[in-house]
Amino acid sequence: MTRTDPHAPRSTGRATTRAEYCVIACAEAWRGDGEVLASPMGTIPSVAARLARLTFSPDLLLTDGEALLIGDVPAVGSASAVTEGWLPYRRHLTMVMGGRRHVMMGASQIDRFGNQNISCIGDWSRPTRQLLGVRGAPVNTLNNPVSYWIPRHSPRVFVEKVDMISGVGYDSAAAAGPSATRFHELRRVVSDLGVFDFATPDRAMRLVSLHPGVTLDQVREATGFALAVPDDVPFTRDPTEDELRLIRDVVDPRGLREREVRS
Repeated sequence: MTRTDPHAPRSTGRATTRAEYCVIACAEAWRGDGEVLASPMGTIPSVAARLARLTFSPDLLLTDGEALLIGDVPAVGSASAVTEGWLPYRRHLTMVMGGRRHVMMGASQIDRFGNQNISCIGDWSRPTRQLLGVRGAPVNTLNNPVSYWIPRHSPRVFVEKVDMISGVGYDSAAAAGPSATRFHELRRVVSDLGVFDFATPDRAMRLVSLHPGVTLDQVREATGFALAVPDDVPFTRDPTEDELRLIRDVVDPRGLREREVRS
């Protein structure tokens, strides 16, 4: 196995930051998706979706975050100059129900089978903390490919069992039957420490790669359940020079990614 030195100098004169590795890992979730709507939630997923559109997934559909499909790829936080279509809420819901969307959501809690909680902490009848609410998470997870972005990997987020199921995990979908499993696909979980998937016989979370500079012990200590870990764990791939240029000069010239994940 070849592992890249995370401190190796680049031709740009600046080493790749942890945030930039997270962008690459998130962008890879949309590789090969074709003409589907990318719905990134968070700064780094937004940078990643734009990067994917500009490189290996040119057919991805992007929105302005409100009601327009955009034909260009503006920097994060900047207005689009090219309107490609009208996407009001009712049409957005139609795309969700039809499976033509790949959303990257956040998670206040996520467990070993991918059940996600964004609703409350503690017992549902008397929660200790009220969060966003279930929102569209059940429909997202049952009708579209779903990935997760978690900028602070900790045992409080990666838990043995979520307090309430908002997004449906593999065990919950299987218990509900064929109507729940037919289009159910949890593709990737990306955190500030590494990349994970559910490609195990029992659909439990598996470590896919470590971001350079992160150790396996760090990931295990920050995870509230036993991860499936292959014998040979690579580092998250390096961005190409062109990808670094696009991230730094085109998609996120203000460096907003570094505020979400600090090196």
